[in-house]
Amino acid sequence: MLNIQSHVSLKPYNTFRIDAHARYLVEINHADDINTLLQLTDFVGLPKLILGGGSNVLLCHDFDGLVIKMNIQGIDVIREDDDHIYLVAGAGVNWHELVQFCVQQGYAGMENLALIPGTVGAAPLQNIGAYGVELEQVFESLTAVHTQTGERRTFSHADCQFGYRESVFKRELKSHYIITSVTFQLNKRPTFHTRYGAIQETLTEMGVSEDKLSIKAISDAVIRIRRSKLPDPAQIGNAGSFFKNPEIPKTQFDTLKEQFAELPGYPIGDEAVKVPAGWLIEQAGWKGHRVGDAGVHSKQALVLVNYGNATGQELLNLARQVRDSVQEKFGIAITPEVNVV
Repeated sequence: MLNIQSHVSLKPYNTFRIDAHARYLVEINHADDINTLLQLTDFVGLPKLILGGGSNVLLCHDFDGLVIKMNIQGIDVIREDDDHIYLVAGAGVNWHELVQFCVQQGYAGMENLALIPGTVGAAPLQNIGAYGVELEQVFESLTAVHTQTGERRTFSHADCQFGYRESVFKRELKSHYIITSVTFQLNKRPTFHTRYGAIQETLTEMGVSEDKLSIKAISDAVIRIRRSKLPDPAQIGNAGSFFKNPEIPKTQFDTLKEQFAELPGYPIGDEAVKVPAGWLIEQAGWKGHRVGDAGVHSKQALVLVNYGNATGQELLNLARQVRDSVQEKFGIAITPEVNVV
């Protein structure tokens, strides 16, 4: 039986720790619960907000609708072949716990994605990524339920139309489906990704030589890097990286490089360059900046933080000031990867 609560504070359900309220909240523990919910006439036509770990959302207002908290658990190996292991995980499974499970079992491919906050069901929405690896590289398929008809559908890799922090679920199918499980294709023989960020340097500090490299070593290195740079949401409210790293034409990058010699960039083919948004924000003078309880983190300018009682609107106002400042200084538009509600 569904436990539907009314007038619920969402502070425990979002990592920014914003004290917004929901008209209704229901926790989903099994895919069949969604079909039961959709048959309840009291909620037909109400706005719906799907929450996993609440680590990619900024609540700027009370939500006058139904918040659906996804708690579906379970990690199961479903098949394997000579090269791959296929496993399915429930939408409510903690992402980092899934990564650690795969590392412990020797299933390769997810190790660079360690310690990303959130849940499995939310991961495909924005094609989460870190340190040179994106979810789509280990993604096989997902199952989802249509929010109006209750129809269950399997989405292939191609169906999801993955891009940089993008998928069809953030565009054409936004709010049309509730993801219930994701199937992953992991590798029996690892391909190590150590060139992005400080991974190689950290491995050296850890005393891991090339002949001792393993997926656990890479996972440990990523965890060490993230803990040194990013605030723990349990200690200070945040949603990790607030902005996407912008992709700009190579011609624009070359022009900016003449003016800002230290400007870093990562080529994307021959025509575009990805620029670290954190560097742009820091150079614009925002690192460590604070307005009341809303601030830019002192160690990583890409992260906005709630020092206590900031409202979502205060954090959004700060984000807009940061965005406008970067645009004015560099002529580069930065956009949030966090879902603003």
